[in-house]
Amino acid sequence: MMIPTGCGYRFSGGGSLPGDAGSLAVKTFNNKTGEIGIEAIVTNDIVYELTRTAGAAIADEDKADAVLTGTIRSARSVNVSHSSAHATAERRIIVVVDVKLTGEAGKVLWAANSISASEEYAVAGDNMVTEQNKKSAVARLSKRLAQRIYYRMTDDF
Repeated sequence: MMIPTGCGYRFSGGGSLPGDAGSLAVKTFNNKTGEIGIEAIVTNDIVYELTRTAGAAIADEDKADAVLTGTIRSARSVNVSHSSAHATAERRIIVVVDVKLTGEAGKVLWAANSISASEEYAVAGDNMVTEQNKKSAVARLSKRLAQRIYYRMTDDF
């Protein structure tokens, strides 16, 4: 008779929240960039990811077991491809954040710096269309950023 054995491999993340926090307060991230409104997008996606995936209860700061704070350190766009020698066809926006989870009396339960995500967007002849493409790219990368934060925070390795 053969008994199957596991290799011990598992997906990262999916463990418990640091400090076994059952409820979290998520403060709006500080925005140190020129991207207006990016802090609300990132914060909302993190709240969504924590409630959807971790089943965490979101509470007011004075009633929460832990408080999640963060800073959006940079949001920069770089050219990715060109349609001619002087015209950009596509850009990539790269967002970098620092995140910290604190518990009772400000004790740091978990922290991570330089978590990043990027997304490409098309450059159009109309600046308003390009700006809308950039906003759509920010919305997509924000969801991935929230997932990365969740998985890093709940990684029990």
